[in-house]
Amino acid sequence: MKTIIIAGGSGFLGQVLKDYFTNKNYKVFILTRNPKSDTEIYWNGIDLGNWTKQLENAEALINLAGKSVDCRYNEKNKKAIYSSRIDTTNLLGLAVNLCDNPPKYWFNSSTATIYESSFDRPNTEKNGIIGDDFSMNIAKSWERAFNETTTPKTKKVILRTSIVLGKKGGALTPLKQLTKFGLGGKQASGNQKVSWIHEDDFTNTIQFLMDKKLEGIFNLCVPEPTNNKTLMKSLRAVMKIPFGISHPLWLLKLGAFFIGTETELVTKSRNVIPEKLLKNGYNFKYTNIKLALEGLIKN
Repeated sequence: MKTIIIAGGSGFLGQVLKDYFTNKNYKVFILTRNPKSDTEIYWNGIDLGNWTKQLENAEALINLAGKSVDCRYNEKNKKAIYSSRIDTTNLLGLAVNLCDNPPKYWFNSSTATIYESSFDRPNTEKNGIIGDDFSMNIAKSWERAFNETTTPKTKKVILRTSIVLGKKGGALTPLKQLTKFGLGGKQASGNQKVSWIHEDDFTNTIQFLMDKKLEGIFNLCVPEPTNNKTLMKSLRAVMKIPFGISHPLWLLKLGAFFIGTETELVTKSRNVIPEKLLKNGYNFKYTNIKLALEGLIKN
């Protein structure tokens, strides 16, 4: 039986991947600080240990480890966001190279946030403009650490993932709560682009990359981004909520302060295109935001 190892896989995306690959008859192991079952294995993200044995002969290693960016960017959190990504990537690289038979694939998370905010100019893997602020520099450092590790027997893929919409977690959960309480209007101008991907396409993409034996950098997002205004309007329609109070920028800043997050998570215009996936023939299951939301919320 083929095995998949997911580092930092105890969260929303890790569980989505675990369910997908388990249903495809893979054996899936989660590397986590708090193992709760036979398929969860202890690691602390800092030290080598018994978990490294699971990498032998694995089909793929998928690294999702990293502190959530849904927090205030104070010095303590900035340091934790950085180290939780860079240190674990370096550790996994060392572990892969200590294997006699290392994983065939190593997928490492990155983020579509690596690109500059853009309303009119789409960012592709080849022509995207990579920016220079805290979030973008974290992504650049993350990818640099990954690229600096040479793995002769393991194909490497950087996943520049956009907002993943899923049934049991991720960005959709707080958006549904806002909408439920009549606060599901546009945020700031509402014109900012929203690059997103359905959880089914997220898992299917990883399978597709393995099947096609592809490597390199891939944007994981729908071919045409929506915008914030359309996203919130679609969400209200699907949830049958007739109105939604909009959030001007000053209110977003105030709210972000009180709930301990940053406004850029909703105000940045993420205009990202999956050029390489499309060129290699990937067919998206969901490209329309309203149809995607209907499937996630009603089913």
